[in-house]
Amino acid sequence: MSAHVKVRERLDDTEIAAVLGLVEAATEADGVRPLNEHVMLHLRYGGDPQARSLLLEAGGTLAGYAHVDPTDEVEGPSVELVVHPGSRRQGHGTRLLSSVMELTGGRPRLWAHGDHVGAGALAAKFGFERVRSLWQMRRSLFAPLPAFGLPDGVRVRTFVPGQDEEAWLKVNSAAFAHHPEQGAWTMDDLLRREQEPWFDPEGFFLAVRGDRLAGFHWTKIHGSSSHGHEPLGEVYVVGVDPTQQGTGLGKALTLAGLSHLRSRGLAQAMLYVDEANTAAIRLYESLGFNRWDVDVMYGPAGDT
Repeated sequence: MSAHVKVRERLDDTEIAAVLGLVEAATEADGVRPLNEHVMLHLRYGGDPQARSLLLEAGGTLAGYAHVDPTDEVEGPSVELVVHPGSRRQGHGTRLLSSVMELTGGRPRLWAHGDHVGAGALAAKFGFERVRSLWQMRRSLFAPLPAFGLPDGVRVRTFVPGQDEEAWLKVNSAAFAHHPEQGAWTMDDLLRREQEPWFDPEGFFLAVRGDRLAGFHWTKIHGSSSHGHEPLGEVYVVGVDPTQQGTGLGKALTLAGLSHLRSRGLAQAMLYVDEANTAAIRLYESLGFNRWDVDVMYGPAGDT
């Protein structure tokens, strides 16, 4: 069956619907969503004008999709790629990644969610190797939570939409200065998430010292009842102003958010952490989290 790839700067409504349908089918088949939150938001609302969508069509239907994001000019663009479960093992992944290579000058960074064998085989075929791993960790919310106390002079309140955005962005940028995906968030990035059905300011905790924001814990609840699964809580983002690090505030905020998720009747909580961030992994393990799954980034051999 002949296949061809179209490159788009912006998808129309019909194309967006087709991509979302493909993502849904792959999620059901693989047990993990093939596109991250950033890409899903880009599909629905638009985003960086330099980003590109690649649509692989075969037999008049959408057989594959790739999103190319210019995220990092030094390390190269970030790519997420998915082939419809009914169109696999027909060379479509190879065809789609070949088009990505042409578009990016041969140096993309390819994310594989769930570390699937097929993704590893495709990456190896193009001479890619693992350059980064992102752990998903989980813990039961039925298990006891350690007691915690806030540092002296710090109080916790919840986020107020329309009031706290600027202060939050400033602390987020400082806390994640060396984390390009998170630290570069803009007002548009924040406001798009405030529009999402899952957004709940009552689960968005701010630590305040005096009149200044010292840190935060933004929780999230994945409502996946449509897939027959129990809702899952997430430690979405925890950040502490660099001037407040070492005070125990990050741990206290994490526990405050976990207590909130438990109060909502959830059975489990999850989070993502970079495999290289051993200090954070030790902290989360001390709070009862264990590795559950892993997302892998592949890059050209020799990249770090």
